Amino acid sequence: MNVLDRLETTLRVRGGNTLVGSVETHGAKHAALPIMAAALLSKSPVTIKRVPRITDVSVMCSLLEALGARLSYDGPSTVTIDASNVASNRAPYTLVRKLAASFDLVGPLLARFGRAEVPLPGGCILGTRATDMHEQAFRALDAVVSNEHGYLIAEARNGRLRGGKVEFRMPSVGATKNALLASVLAKGTSTLVNVSMEPEVVDLAHFLIAMGAKIAGHGGDTIVVDGVDEMHGVEYEIIPDRIVAGTMLLAGAATRGDVTVKRCCPHHLDAVMLKLVECGVKVTNGDDWIRVQAENVTGGTDILTAPYPGFPTDLQPPMLSFFCTAPGTSVVEEAIFNARFSYVNELARMGADVRVAMENNTALVKGGSPLSGAPVEAPDIRAGAALVVAGLAAQGETEIIGLEYIDRGYERIEELLSALGGQVQRSSGIAPLLEPIGTFETTAYPKVL
Repeated sequence: MNVLDRLETTLRVRGGNTLVGSVETHGAKHAALPIMAAALLSKSPVTIKRVPRITDVSVMCSLLEALGARLSYDGPSTVTIDASNVASNRAPYTLVRKLAASFDLVGPLLARFGRAEVPLPGGCILGTRATDMHEQAFRALDAVVSNEHGYLIAEARNGRLRGGKVEFRMPSVGATKNALLASVLAKGTSTLVNVSMEPEVVDLAHFLIAMGAKIAGHGGDTIVVDGVDEMHGVEYEIIPDRIVAGTMLLAGAATRGDVTVKRCCPHHLDAVMLKLVECGVKVTNGDDWIRVQAENVTGGTDILTAPYPGFPTDLQPPMLSFFCTAPGTSVVEEAIFNARFSYVNELARMGADVRVAMENNTALVKGGSPLSGAPVEAPDIRAGAALVVAGLAAQGETEIIGLEYIDRGYERIEELLSALGGQVQRSSGIAPLLEPIGTFETTAYPKVL
């Protein structure tokens, strides 16, 4: 069967229902992808649990297999990666162009084989995706780096990387991950300064430590890595997906519902919970759950996206949709991606009053007016989530074209929302991700985040 026959293209959302109940999150996409890439560092099998069944993961599975790794599956969410026979250090463009996280392969390939050839990253069109900080890190670890014919080529000067000091001009999730992945097998000590503190970066560090790496300082702004000679296999469960958890909570808030998200890490969402409280939402939490009760939303507020522990850019779109339902005026300033507001025109089709000032990447939201269902199109993963949240709060039916984007970050989003009483369904074709991860053809997947 052709992959296009397997992909849904449309999600139908009938709004007007208050979401009530509880759901569990799946594993974090942004943790799963670099951890899967890190499996290349070991010549022994690595087993990863709670891997989300999303199409981005399927693409990463295909990339690893293209490099020579053997993958096996135990149930729908556990994958074992055996990279003992990997011999290639060149990733295929046909797969890399579909997945920005495929650039995570550079670090482990360079660390293990002394050379990596990976096409420049693809992904959703959210703005500039520079690789200069990645290249800076590799050079600081004694690699020669060049760009040739659309590929980044990095090679250790003496066959093995050497420890060094990397000072990032700003925290970068991608560059921090690649620096970590490259430095664990480097000779000597590496010091990474002004690093990303995102939970997914910390989870990657925990995974590498479980494989035998010597890492200290993760979770802070400086990480110190003492290189080791080899890494070993491990069994590991990745952290919950905070973006999925946040999206479900915002859907509950937008519909004035009572929603509990279980199997999550509440402290990963402190910035989101604070903003919801400012809007009059009652938020409570325990060790592994968060509950929102939103019957008394009093108004909007302002947010500024920022690296962790600031407000996450991936939750900016669904938060803006919630603001559309809240009385008063809210201001959303996007400081991470310079083209993230592409979905606002789609919200306007639903009656949202949002004005974007491109010169300072800020959106002014005048909320409180009823939204109405309309045909809209998702330009990327998180924009798609924003349209789903808006559709749940709107009167009538919203038809969202581009469900294939949403499927790259959310495992069966219609099932999660239906469990809360939402009326959400795929409108045509065969639902993807009904089989274990890694079993899907990927040659025709559109670009992804």
